[in-house]
Amino acid sequence: MHYFEYPSVDATIYQASQSMNTGLDPILEVRKDVSSTGGAVNVSRALVKFDLTYISSSVISGLIPSTAKYYLNMYDANPEELTTSDILYAHPVSQSWTGGTGEFDSNPQITNGVSWQYSQGKSSSQNWMSGSLSGSGATWYSGSDTPLKLDASQSYDHSTTDMRMNVTDIMNAWIYSGSTYPNEGFLVKRSGSMKNADTSQAEGSTTHLGNFSFFSRDTNTIYSPKLEVEWDDSSWSTGSLQPITGSDYDDMAFYVKGLRSEYKQDSKTKIRVIGRAKYPEKTYATTPTQLGVKYLPSGSTYYSIKDAQTEEVIVPFGSGSIVSCDTTGNYFNLWLNGLQPERIYNVQFKATVSQSTSDEQDVISLQDHTFKVSR
Repeated sequence: MHYFEYPSVDATIYQASQSMNTGLDPILEVRKDVSSTGGAVNVSRALVKFDLTYISSSVISGLIPSTAKYYLNMYDANPEELTTSDILYAHPVSQSWTGGTGEFDSNPQITNGVSWQYSQGKSSSQNWMSGSLSGSGATWYSGSDTPLKLDASQSYDHSTTDMRMNVTDIMNAWIYSGSTYPNEGFLVKRSGSMKNADTSQAEGSTTHLGNFSFFSRDTNTIYSPKLEVEWDDSSWSTGSLQPITGSDYDDMAFYVKGLRSEYKQDSKTKIRVIGRAKYPEKTYATTPTQLGVKYLPSGSTYYSIKDAQTEEVIVPFGSGSIVSCDTTGNYFNLWLNGLQPERIYNVQFKATVSQSTSDEQDVISLQDHTFKVSR
């Protein structure tokens, strides 16, 4: 199962413009620029916060298991001058902040929300609190502050600059230790600080590292940041059903039963996946066994959800998309409240089928099986 939350607020904070707010800018930036003489002239960091009310209540009720994994997803918006390898870090912010209504190009500059120097806006005079890892540029908890692991990271070789960072430890701290570590969102940055003396760290070095650029919650695209929750909700009981085997796999038809053309955004549904013979032989038996549903391979049949227009993979094949089975046949559960509304989606399947000589993976594309999520 996959569930998604989208940001309630986000912004970029810039060292070079210490009171500037960008709470409504369509882009989030994590950059590091240096002058021609090697001096740092600009560092920026991104702040992203999600409302965790539904996730937390679902964990407490058992709807989302304690073993769920959490990923911070952010999407490439034309980065500039990046090096061949890099690392970004996410930390849990330790102080409340206000989103604001500014943009990078606002003229005059808007200062009514979070910035490098102020957590609540310039007029509040509320600076980011001093601390072991703070000063200006936000305050945050780190793994060194607690037995919990409160740092997450992702390495880049720039084959892609999209982010899918595992932030499970941070999320578990917010969910299970919220009184100690209240959710104030993620701070995304490079290592180190411009103020520290360790020039081996990215922000403190004299190396030009370029600009990671991501779409923000205010983008006009579908690529807003999102918090992804992934867990295995599959179950398996075949009853009297027969399995699909390698010998009859080529003669099997796969389709979705009862798929509606449109679902409301807040709905949850069970989608049936049917596998049976394409061309059943005629028989005079009283029971139509040749038309009987057969079950797909256990634990190795997966579904995937793609945006029909952009072909962006929303739910990937993997441990969070394993097809289930009951005595009626195969199925999977789908939460529509995590998908963006007014979009059309395609369903695809991948199955590993045991052949006589080896295991073979096949992708069964169901291009015509689409559904829309409406508001």
